Amino acid sequence: MGRKHRRRPKRLARKLMTIRKSLELSQTEMAKALELDISYTSVSGYERGAREPDLIVLLRYARLYGCTMEELVDDKMKLPDR
Repeated sequence: MGRKHRRRPKRLARKLMTIRKSLELSQTEMAKALELDISYTSVSGYERGAREPDLIVLLRYARLYGCTMEELVDDKMKLPDR
């Protein structure tokens, strides 16, 4: 039996970019702000939709911005205004 592919959030990349820009951070600064061992190239990949962040990365984005992880990954939900 093969593995079923799960659906990926379509708006996640845009939301992650929105968060970074609203915090007025460069991709390098965002990588440091997440306090994980990732580089700006990872942040760039997330924002382009080329890479999907791990759960811990999503949690850090949510905490930095003050939103829930659900608001990040649910395409039907908007990010809260800042």
